[in-house]
Amino acid sequence: METTAKKFNISLLLAELLMILLALVFLVPFYFLLANSVKSYSEILSDSAALPSVFQWNNYAEAWKATDFPHAFLNSLVVTVTSNVLLAFLCSMCAYKMVRNNTRYNRMLYVALVAAMVIPFQAIMIPLVQIVSRLGVMDSTAGLILAYLGFGAPMTVFLFHGFVKSVPMDIEEASRVDGSSPYGTFFRIVLPLMQPIIVTVIILNTLWIWNDYLMPSLILQDPALRTIPIATYSFFGQYTKQWDLALPGLVLGITPVVIFFLLMQKYIIEGIAQGSVKG
Repeated sequence: METTAKKFNISLLLAELLMILLALVFLVPFYFLLANSVKSYSEILSDSAALPSVFQWNNYAEAWKATDFPHAFLNSLVVTVTSNVLLAFLCSMCAYKMVRNNTRYNRMLYVALVAAMVIPFQAIMIPLVQIVSRLGVMDSTAGLILAYLGFGAPMTVFLFHGFVKSVPMDIEEASRVDGSSPYGTFFRIVLPLMQPIIVTVIILNTLWIWNDYLMPSLILQDPALRTIPIATYSFFGQYTKQWDLALPGLVLGITPVVIFFLLMQKYIIEGIAQGSVKG
């Protein structure tokens, strides 16, 4: 028994060391980002792996001004929050209807949505821009939000669909016996029970929407509407790359979403576990 216990402890120790090593590997890009964000341009080019000889904290102030960070932050916040609220609200109702009314049409629609998850964005970006343009919302925050709704709906409906299957029908039937309408049953009974998957959906969509560059670059042309990724990309021209400003800009851009993720990450596993393996 002692030999078995020792082997188990050694295996556990090796697994922990491997996990630590993998964590360090994934943290290497953050080291390069943070270390080079406080270097001068010449020092970044000469030795990007070394620690800065002199910390250039002024890089952050210049990046803040060059990107008009408060304005870009507000644009990203409006797009992210609005898209998240609409995706969670509309897709939760859509998934609930599909599960509770399991008709042939709803099954076909669900299969179509799941199939849409495997279509790469590059394959549909030109038709998407054409549709947004024909709707008259090109180069507007509303057009960008509408594009996110269309592209984010399949995954969001998929997660909600799995979670709704875990909601007991007895609770809904009891609510109807008490005289609640179908809308009352959904908003008062079902929606509060869906809190874990709602939080999970919001976290996943926030990480995607906040950091997305391609969709805003296709739809937004007005500099006043640019989001943080678009504002940061302004440091990269055809002949010049302002790494001493771009890297601080990247740090400023990812800091809010990293803080958000760290605060909310405990809900991810719970929501996905309950929303993707039920039924």
